[in-house]
Amino acid sequence: MTQIVERARALAPGAGVALVLALAATFLSEHYAAPVMLFALLLGLGFNFLADTEKARAGIEFSAKVLLRIGVALLGLRIGVSQITSLGWQPVAMVVLVVGGIISGSIVLARVMGFNPLFGFLSGGATAICGASAALAIASSLPAHERKDQAMLFTVIGVSVLSTIAMIAYPLVADLAGLSDRQAGIFFGATIHDVAQVVGAGYAISPEAGDTAVIVKLVRVAMLLPVIMVAGQITRRGAATGTQRPPLLSWFVVAFAALAILNSALTLPAVLTDGAGEVSRWCLVASLAAIGMKTRLGDLMKVGVKPIILMLIETLVLAAIVLAALKLGWL
Repeated sequence: MTQIVERARALAPGAGVALVLALAATFLSEHYAAPVMLFALLLGLGFNFLADTEKARAGIEFSAKVLLRIGVALLGLRIGVSQITSLGWQPVAMVVLVVGGIISGSIVLARVMGFNPLFGFLSGGATAICGASAALAIASSLPAHERKDQAMLFTVIGVSVLSTIAMIAYPLVADLAGLSDRQAGIFFGATIHDVAQVVGAGYAISPEAGDTAVIVKLVRVAMLLPVIMVAGQITRRGAATGTQRPPLLSWFVVAFAALAILNSALTLPAVLTDGAGEVSRWCLVASLAAIGMKTRLGDLMKVGVKPIILMLIETLVLAAIVLAALKLGWL
């Protein structure tokens, strides 16, 4: 008991700052209609000097790693088999193929552009699945390297900004393309990165478009499990000979899968699933604020313009594929 109390005291200063920044980011997001993850990141960057203080370091590290994994695990309660089957097989098949295609293409394109292929895996996964949440989950499973945190933060910034632009632009694209409300919902759910922006775009058209968009988006979120499992296998294979290899499946991946199965097998009360969703969101926002505190802005500025081009290409290709499938009557 004494050890737990001492551990809590050691973590409290840094974790407390991360929580306060998460609260501030949430307030700003609600009042200025911008992604909460982006605000959390920017606020964290503004307080990065705290990561150098002995008192706050342990709590910041805890928030950046443990809270992140808890938040990812709780995402499993957002997935249910009934949500997936209600769409029909065509949209589900499209999501699976598009996620695999975007990630594979991003790895190849990243290599061509002179990046570590793992950055293509990370940015492609964030673009194809669920934006900032996917970026955090995938990065936590990929092997550690010198610029891993910078790559993750850059990806979060990119998908957050592109997702906000898509929320504004894609309803206009759907109108110009003559999509029905259901088709517009499929388009938004399959292409916009973050869940909040999917909701904003879908319900701006109609309740049918909004409901369809959210369900398609949740199918994309379900793809997070196999992708982070692949990322874990990459980490295991890359472990140096003679060193302890990471576990076959990280605990938070197992928890994600178990909660998704539980939510599919049982009709859980809304208060439980909604509460878990809120806890997940707070954990992810606080962890991103902590990651921001661990990062120096100058390190991000060294990345250059090429990663922006890579993520823009990923986003445009994703939108073009889904729009073409809709216009050809495949969905």
